[in-house]
Amino acid sequence: METVATQHAEYNLDAMRGSAYKASSLLKAMGNADRLMLLCQLSQGEHCVSDLEQKVGIGQPTLSQQLGVLREEMLVATRRDGKQIYYRVASAPVLAVLQVLYAQFCAPRPPFNDEAD
Repeated sequence: METVATQHAEYNLDAMRGSAYKASSLLKAMGNADRLMLLCQLSQGEHCVSDLEQKVGIGQPTLSQQLGVLREEMLVATRRDGKQIYYRVASAPVLAVLQVLYAQFCAPRPPFNDEAD
């Protein structure tokens, strides 16, 4: 059976290092509970700041700080409509990671049954 190491044996080490850096940057940006909650909410669609504050339950100073980090890392994009600023997820890798996290930690699971069928 072919292993992951075998599949990537010919993968250029510099390219691998670059990919590892990108992945670790993404995981670092997502590795904060407040930012993760914001990204989960934004994965459902675009939201303005006041909606995010209400739905996620993060106060304004922290919310602004965390949205700033997500913007800086280019994980979210914004648009302005009058006085409102709307946020949306702007990264396909973020959505892919969120799907895995949802499946592992949030999706309903069948009850454990220790009896063999």
